[in-house]
Formats: sequence, structure tokens, C-alpha cells
Amino acid sequence: MKTLAFTFFLLINTSFHLWGTDKVNVVLIFADDQGYGDLGCFGSKKIKTPNIDQMAKEGRKFTNFMVASPVCTPSRAALLTGCYPKRVGLHQHVLFPSSTKGLHPDEYTLADHFKSQGYATACYGKWHLGHHPETLPRQNGFDHYFGIPYSNDMNHPDNKGKPKGGPDGMDILWNDPESTLTKWKTPLFENEKIVELPVDQRTITRRCTDKTISFIRKNKDNPFFVYVPHSMPHIPLYVPDEIRDPNPLNAYTCVIEHIDAEVGRIIKTIKDLKLDKNTIIIYTTDNGPWLPFKHHGGSAGPLREGKGTTFEGGQRVPCVMWGPSRIPANTVCDELMGTIDLLPSLAAITNRKIPSKKKIDGLDASNLILGSGSTPRKEFLHYTSRGVLEGIRSGDWKLLRKKPRNKKQTEMVMLFNLSEDLGEEINLAQEQPAIVARLSSRMQELDGEIEKNARLPWFKN
Repeated sequence: MKTLAFTFFLLINTSFHLWGTDKVNVVLIFADDQGYGDLGCFGSKKIKTPNIDQMAKEGRKFTNFMVASPVCTPSRAALLTGCYPKRVGLHQHVLFPSSTKGLHPDEYTLADHFKSQGYATACYGKWHLGHHPETLPRQNGFDHYFGIPYSNDMNHPDNKGKPKGGPDGMDILWNDPESTLTKWKTPLFENEKIVELPVDQRTITRRCTDKTISFIRKNKDNPFFVYVPHSMPHIPLYVPDEIRDPNPLNAYTCVIEHIDAEVGRIIKTIKDLKLDKNTIIIYTTDNGPWLPFKHHGGSAGPLREGKGTTFEGGQRVPCVMWGPSRIPANTVCDELMGTIDLLPSLAAITNRKIPSKKKIDGLDASNLILGSGSTPRKEFLHYTSRGVLEGIRSGDWKLLRKKPRNKKQTEMVMLFNLSEDLGEEINLAQEQPAIVARLSSRMQELDGEIEKNARLPWFKN
């Protein structure tokens, strides 16, 4: 019956690629530390992003899109596994070159899902889920890996001797492009081997794009999934010398516009190869902007705070999805969705069920991607960068309970109605004690289930 249906589909719609709807290609681009307000289509007046803006015009913009953590490692674990980071044991802080753990290869990832269907899979960019061979991308469903294993401000083999931090220190580095080779010892990996030490960060965004384009061309006649987690705009910021704006006040703008140009190259390749009718491109980021770095750190737009916080600026991120034959053009989705929902949603689009042996937290929101219906996600948990449960979203209501950090402080209880107060300025906790009590109980209930059934990450013996 499936063969007959497939044949009929081809007869009525010859514009689709040979393999039909269940073998849609996916390109997932994941920027690092890019804020909600750092794209033209999300309101930026300074940063020009014509290619991503065009994606939004030809596709769908998601304005209520969440990451599961406000920092790198937990957020990336959630994206790939469809789980809150606590469920897979990667919820506490980020990994460093000295870390002895990583994503367990037994976890079922987006790459595993596509690979199980015969897709070619690749990861080109920042991994940050463990730098040991047992935890690198090829142990987690990817056929090929090229990129840096952790953040670009982490030295190798330790994290000592870093250049001066803060915006002033970043200005010094921006004014000295050669500093990428003289001040840092961040490695570049090809599969499990270091091929460049230190990596020349000026060209890393372009080289990851080159690898992506080569991969797409090689697999143009086969289904593919390629994950492109750029290491920028995480500090320190670098771009190719020929496009560098000498004014450090424009450093962040220059980096985002470079990323946009590289996204444009990927889109052009997809169109030139006539794969656009059977390809979905997703552009989003791992958490909000690193605000203390000022002009090196981006903007959260109308949202409160940024990276490292459970306010919206830390966890609500820009997201654009493009797929001319599936995703409705020039549309906006305001429904709640998150990176943890991508695995089950893409599984639904590819008509392949996720194995039920491991529980995940993501929900099938494929209807939102395809432009119809309401969100299945009614709740969302907010964990701190330290992995501590701090809040819950339920419908339009968001509760945050911030624990005191010293004996002089008391717990801060904050309740916001996000439909009326996107900037989280009006605390309604005292006016709505019943809602506070209900949400407090619910967030503890959900967290309790996750803690009870949490799985261990991989540990080095």
C-alpha cells in the first residue's frame, strides 16, 4: 500500500524530488550567543541580514521559540536529544577542556534519527558536548565532523592564560586579527583528530560553510541532514580580514552579517541544485546574547536580560524555518515551541517514529512548522545555567522562583503574563497567589519526574 501511495504521489506532483515527502533534507544552522534582536526580521535596525530575512519572507518566523538552557552545553544537548538537559545529565554548567564527561552515545539524537533512514549526516561547527573521542559527533549519529569541540574562548588543553576579558579586552583582540593565532589555543577537529592548533577563527565560519556546501553537493542525489553549529558570535569575535570593520564598536554587527552571507551561500547552493522543493532549512541560536560584552555581545530586543538567565532574553531566541514546498511563505508563528520539539517534529515530517525505549520531553509540533493548528506545548520548564529548576511557563503565565545566593537575600518570586508583558517588567506574584501556588506545585512535579528518570552522561574512566 505504501508503494502504491508513493507512486501515486509522484504522478500527481512531479515537482517533488525523487524520494518524495518522507525523505526531506534538513539543514539546521545553530548560531552561538545570538540575541533575539540581532536579525533584521526580528527588528534589528543596525544589523543587515538580507539572506535570513529572505528566508523569513519565503518561510516562517517563530517568535515564541525557546531553548532549554541559557548556556551552550545544556542547550545543545537538548536540541539534539529532544530532552531537558537534566534528563541526559548535561544540565550543570558548560563543558571545558578539562571536563571528563559528555553526551552519552546511547542517547538517540537527531543525527541518529536521520541516519536510521539512510540519510547522510554531518556536523560542521562547534560541538560542545564532549571533546573525548567517545563523545564526539561520529559517536552520536554523524558520519563526518569538522569544527571546534567547545567554545572558542577555551584554550587547549586547559583554560588558563586567557586574554583580558570584558568589552575592552575584546576590543584589543578585534584590533589585532592575528590574535586568533597568538592569544588562543583552541583546536580544530576533523572527525576525532586535531588538524589545526590553534584554529584560525577568522575563517572558521566560512570553512564550515564550505564543508556544508561540499557535503550537500556530494549528497544531492541522496537524502541528507547537516547540522551547522557556528562558533560565532560567541566571543572572541573574528571574521575574514577582507570584510573586517576596523571599528570594534561594529564587531558584533560585522560577525552577524558575515554569518548571514554564509547562510546565503547555503541557500543558493540548495536552489542551484534544485533541492529547494525538498529541503528544510532551520536557523536559530543556542541562547540569548552575552550582554556584559556590550558591543561584542548583541541584543535581546524587547526581551529582559540575556545569556545565563532564565528571563526571556536568555532563553527565547530567533528562529526562522524555510522549506518552499512545505512551510508557508511569509508567515509568523507566535505559538510556544522549543528546540526540544525539533526531534519529534522532524520525525513526524519524515514519517519515522522515535524509538520508545528512552523518554524524551519534546513534543510533535510539526503542524506549527507546516503552518497549521495550535501548539501541543502548554508548559515549559526554565533551568538555570547551573541546572537548577527556577521557573515554569504555562500558557501565557511564567513563574520564576530565584533562590537566594547568600544569607542576606530572600527568595524572589516573580509572575509575569507574557501576552501583556513581554519584557517581564510587571510582577503579579502578590496579586495572583493561587496561580503562583499552582505553578510552583506543577514545576516541582515535572522536575521530580525528570530527576527520578534521569540518565547518566558519558564519563571518562
